[in-house]
Amino acid sequence: MRSRYIKLSEPPWEGCARKPMEVRLCVRADWEGYVRHQASQFSLITGSDAVAVAVDGAVNAAAAAFPLWSRRSPADRAKVLLDMRAALDANRDTFYALAAEEVGAAHPWTAFNIDLAIAQLTHVAGLAPALADQRIDDPVTGKQSIIRRQAAGVVLGMVPWNAPITLGVRAVAGALMCGNTVVMKGSERCPKTHRHLVDVLNSVDLPEGALTCVVGEAEQAHDTMAQLIAHPCIRRINFTGSTRVGRDVALAAARDMKPVLLELSGKAPLIVLEDADLDAAVEAACFGAYFNQGQICMSTDWIIVVKAVADEFVAKLQARAADIRAADPVKETATLGRMISADAAQRIHGLIEDAVSKGARLLVGGQIDGCVMQPALLDGIAANMRIFHEETFGPLASIMRVQDAEEAISIANDSDFGLNAAVYSRDQDRASRMADRLEYGVVQINGPTVHDDPAMPFGGMKHSGYGRFGGLEAINEFTELRWIATHSAGQTPTL
Repeated sequence: MRSRYIKLSEPPWEGCARKPMEVRLCVRADWEGYVRHQASQFSLITGSDAVAVAVDGAVNAAAAAFPLWSRRSPADRAKVLLDMRAALDANRDTFYALAAEEVGAAHPWTAFNIDLAIAQLTHVAGLAPALADQRIDDPVTGKQSIIRRQAAGVVLGMVPWNAPITLGVRAVAGALMCGNTVVMKGSERCPKTHRHLVDVLNSVDLPEGALTCVVGEAEQAHDTMAQLIAHPCIRRINFTGSTRVGRDVALAAARDMKPVLLELSGKAPLIVLEDADLDAAVEAACFGAYFNQGQICMSTDWIIVVKAVADEFVAKLQARAADIRAADPVKETATLGRMISADAAQRIHGLIEDAVSKGARLLVGGQIDGCVMQPALLDGIAANMRIFHEETFGPLASIMRVQDAEEAISIANDSDFGLNAAVYSRDQDRASRMADRLEYGVVQINGPTVHDDPAMPFGGMKHSGYGRFGGLEAINEFTELRWIATHSAGQTPTL
């Protein structure tokens, strides 16, 4: 398999390239055990110039590939993306092993990642007809207008570690389908997984350089991001990650007037009304709060339950949560895996301690063994607790009891974040009216907060970002909309 970490020396677009260079990817110095088996495909670069060399190499290669890839018809590009599905499916075992090793992902989470990535590729390949020119004729003047969706150029996709496969594919698939070439900035927390993903996607009929990747050490992350965004060949940016880093991305992109799509932190509420199916709500709460150890932007951070059914609901949820176990997937099989780091687990422990010290009750879980944390459930959270305001991003669900639906809406909207939410009620009209009032980009009715559909627009409000993945939005995000008019003879105005 060819590695698209290897960079070309050809200059990209006229006037855009920095000085020609022949480089190979800057990789982490702690990859030696992995690199030994791949030594013929890339080499190590160290020193203060490593980031600049890697960035220039990756972006210049993508720019050089742009004319060839963008000239292919949408149908041809769609075929390439559809071929990527089989390549992903054939590499499941490798992805299972790499994700378990690097980020502690349990088998079900990695399988979910791969399945969703395949669905994303299927959806974006289906966008081909929507990329066709629209022709508009003016019957009065005879003017002929073409409305054209044109590829923007090189797209930068910055990908986090928590869903490395599906978010990696999402960052590149729509852009590629629209005729762009892509540089993916992988996560320093899962370099092997992202490297393998790029190699797998490049095993099909992509031109050399059409998809490249840069991964550096944690200390290099900010410089790498800044240099990638500032590179003159980068024309579009998408970033998935924390609001803290997203602000830096937005500021850097604004300096060079580059459009950016941001999918940032969330703090998803699940609202349980008095007429809800409690058993279904309990399952949705557990799935939403604990899947992938709660390390998902869509994770259910807080459960807002009406007091009339709170005792019954909490008892059911406590019993169900007590049955869920976490373990290091490299060592044993369990429903949940380990957290990304011991520090991350300790941060969740700090949230629990703060809440308990201010009156909340820890009903179950919270035990920590290194990076492994057992799923925890808090009851009685209030606005004076850290957990009321901070994104949890760990295996911790928090319950707040309210008088009625009005109070539930007020509390759910009292958040800086607005990515996704869920409402449980047997009265779907009532739930729909609540959804209209919730300040969240995505609302699930009688479904868990952790849910994605590539055919639907996905993105947040407020501090959860702007722009949308999914649906037809890839076309809006990753193309230039142009108007080309041909005027009839004798229609030129005169002074």
